[in-house]
Amino acid sequence: MFIDRAKINIKAGNGGNGITSFIHYKGKVSGGPDGGDGGKGGDVIFLADKHVTSLADYYYKNKFVAENGENGGPKDCFGKSGEDLILKVPLGTVIKDYESGNIIADMFYEGQKKVVLVGGEGGKGNAKFANSRRRAPHFSQTGEKTETKRVVLELKTIADVGLVGFPNVGKSTILSKITRARPKIANYHFTTLSPNLGVCDYYDNQFIVADIPGLIEGASDGAGLGIEFLRHIERTRMLVHVVDISGVEGRDPYEDYLKINAELKNYSPALAKLKQIIAVNKLDMYDAEERLAEFKKKLGRKGKIVPISAITGEGLDKLKGEIFKVLEKLPPVKPLEFEEFNYVKPDRLDYDIFKEGETFVIEGTLVEVLKRNVVMDDMNSLAYLHKVLRDRGIIDELRKMGATDKSTIIIGGEEFELID
Repeated sequence: MFIDRAKINIKAGNGGNGITSFIHYKGKVSGGPDGGDGGKGGDVIFLADKHVTSLADYYYKNKFVAENGENGGPKDCFGKSGEDLILKVPLGTVIKDYESGNIIADMFYEGQKKVVLVGGEGGKGNAKFANSRRRAPHFSQTGEKTETKRVVLELKTIADVGLVGFPNVGKSTILSKITRARPKIANYHFTTLSPNLGVCDYYDNQFIVADIPGLIEGASDGAGLGIEFLRHIERTRMLVHVVDISGVEGRDPYEDYLKINAELKNYSPALAKLKQIIAVNKLDMYDAEERLAEFKKKLGRKGKIVPISAITGEGLDKLKGEIFKVLEKLPPVKPLEFEEFNYVKPDRLDYDIFKEGETFVIEGTLVEVLKRNVVMDDMNSLAYLHKVLRDRGIIDELRKMGATDKSTIIIGGEEFELID
């Protein structure tokens, strides 16, 4: 199954906990603190890999979690850092934040890497909290916890040329004749269920051709298969508009041409402005010459026509030459231009105080850090909490808001009494 869009949940690894430990060995029962720090959690990294062709790996599984950092150990031993989680995606995959729709990365180049989520920092062991006044801290820091994020992966095929047209007009046959690609070919609608890529050799030059599944009228509004694959044309530098001149499907070739262009314009005005060559196919069919003359008359000077027969190979060399002439004048395919969105950790410790009667609730990133640093049943750790609140002016601010010794102060779900 070809999958070109997926929604997945990703999570970086949590940081390992620092530990509380003291030196113990023969002859020295109660030594100084020697608790080591926890290890850093693993990052979530996306990697563009040319050997990956679809997003099928992310269709049946939608949760991906990097390894947590290990806890610290005694004797100042650091915990092992968690392994990074590397997620391989096809070239042309666009990664977006699910909530905002903002683009995080365009995985355009082979080997391109993007660190989307950074692992949590490891907590400090009690050895890091020792100082001249606090010689034996009985507390340590827990590792930083990370949040789950939801991202959308969208594959936009990277090609120089896109073959477009109604179903069964011969796009796959053309691709098989001008490249080494071997797409599925059959005489019925929607034979092609996913974009096929092939490399076309033209003397000493090469260009990539994409066979886009057939469009029908209303494709840009969701009809048929077209809406699923119109995004793949956005990457192409030019289009080859394949028209069935035989009329065996009971349609008028010129009306087909107008309808497909209308769908392209309705989906994206930029697509309608791409350079086009009109490949009039099935020239080997009965009455094809007369129909071609009628088509040219209706078209006028609207586009460049190259009559071909994909079955017999007639006109295909000329088609390749005309394609190359156009490509020579066009800029190369480039990544999307966008304002990069990143998941970032707060770079400052802020807080908010909410008053509910005689209860005051303190929230914010400062509280999250305090929850990691403070052990509620240790007097030294609580003294550290009180010092932070006093030094940052939070106690003074509580007094100004009307807090008294009878008030309840809630920090990180724990209740305290206000004492200066």
